[in-house]
Amino acid sequence: MIRFVLLAAAVAALPALSGAARAQGNVEAGKEKAAVCAACHGPDGNVVPGTAPEGEAYPDLAGQTARYIYMQLRDFKAGRRKNPLMSPMAANLTKEDMWDLAEYFAQQKHMPSTFEVDPAKATEGKKVSDAALCTMCHLGGFSGQNEVPRVAGQEYDYIVKQLRDFRERKRTNDAGNMTAVARGLTDEQIEQLGHYITGLR
Repeated sequence: MIRFVLLAAAVAALPALSGAARAQGNVEAGKEKAAVCAACHGPDGNVVPGTAPEGEAYPDLAGQTARYIYMQLRDFKAGRRKNPLMSPMAANLTKEDMWDLAEYFAQQKHMPSTFEVDPAKATEGKKVSDAALCTMCHLGGFSGQNEVPRVAGQEYDYIVKQLRDFRERKRTNDAGNMTAVARGLTDEQIEQLGHYITGLR
């Protein structure tokens, strides 16, 4: 119960978007602007397997919540989240650009990952998820909501990398919510979560 209350309080502390920032972007404009994103994230926001260099992992953006995409682009631009590829890409984006891109990718159909999920590890991953109360924020099926990302069917390597980065505080742009969850996870549990979440449809 204490853990539930602490997590609920942490979620409530997420930075709210102002009324102006909630304005929707232009999907057609976003499509044009997304052309430069295709090399990493795929032409429609679905990553092409094998395109990420060693040590890097690209996320699928198709079907992601628009508000989450906007917030991440905003954080890359502001330096609250750092990545050698994304930080310079976001540096010159305007608020309009970010919303256009967010709306475009949110409208695209997410395709199932081609990663071969291990059923036994996925079963253990669900147990880890239940114990960590993951769906309290990510919702049932990990479908996400508003500023909380959809992670169902996300690329396995990306899930594992982000959980490790949160655990090791290499990524800290979430008010400490995910760090609090990930800091007690072992590498094995992170891999199990990766198999479970990637296998969700």
